[in-house]
Amino acid sequence: MDDLFPPFAPDVNDRPRRFRPVPFRLIAPNMITLLALCLGLTAIRLAFEGRFEPAVIAVIAAAGLDGIDGRVARLLKGTSRFGAELDSLADFVNFGCAPALILYSFTLHNLKSVGWIVALVFAIAMCLRLARFNAMLDDPNRPEWKKDFFVGMPAPAGAITGMLPLYLHFLGLDFSAWGRPVILVYVLVIALLVVSTVPTFSGKTWGKRVPRDLVVPIFLVVVVGFGLVISFPFEAMAAVSVAYLAGLPFGAAQYRKRLKQEASAPVAPAQNSPSAPKV
Repeated sequence: MDDLFPPFAPDVNDRPRRFRPVPFRLIAPNMITLLALCLGLTAIRLAFEGRFEPAVIAVIAAAGLDGIDGRVARLLKGTSRFGAELDSLADFVNFGCAPALILYSFTLHNLKSVGWIVALVFAIAMCLRLARFNAMLDDPNRPEWKKDFFVGMPAPAGAITGMLPLYLHFLGLDFSAWGRPVILVYVLVIALLVVSTVPTFSGKTWGKRVPRDLVVPIFLVVVVGFGLVISFPFEAMAAVSVAYLAGLPFGAAQYRKRLKQEASAPVAPAQNSPSAPKV
């Protein structure tokens, strides 16, 4: 009977498993993503407490960090599959759940179930948009020039423009009973733009090479923009949101122009393979 259950004798040559240390360049971008996620979750808490101004600022700050983490990862050569998945999950919380719950707590709750349905549509639209974006990354046949464009409105832009009614409210615009249906329709339109196939500028390929004579003007523009955002945050965000929405037709027109140029470009003739020698 003892032979059926022999005593366990550990192998003396079995060494403890050692894990390789992870380079800090792989950790730094994920830390930025986690900070953005903390801001998004904090924005939800602030919305439940009725503190809408800091909630909106938290989402805007999360959008700023979202624009940094990917560039930091590419700069440090620290891109990873884990970082890409974490970034997508953080984007869904920061730009899908947080703005939807902020808008619902702000005014959509007054429209009962209809307002909640629109908030759900906004959050789910962000989820579908991120899933489509991840699927398109694996397309090997996508032309290089299409990296200059997004398919549909990107998640950070959808969150920032979706909160335009909040910016206007902070500037003194009173949304009474007549304004609530307008906000509902506006949020629904932004959600549809997010999941649409309307091409929009990505800006990811900008700034790799800056002409020398434009360096100083760019510095001045950045300083002026930073001063405007700090001094007049909601005026600046309202202006940016309106300008972005007004620029969507120009991005779509530029995309169609590039598409026509690709279609009219001459196709290089395929080289004929040498014929097999006759026997």
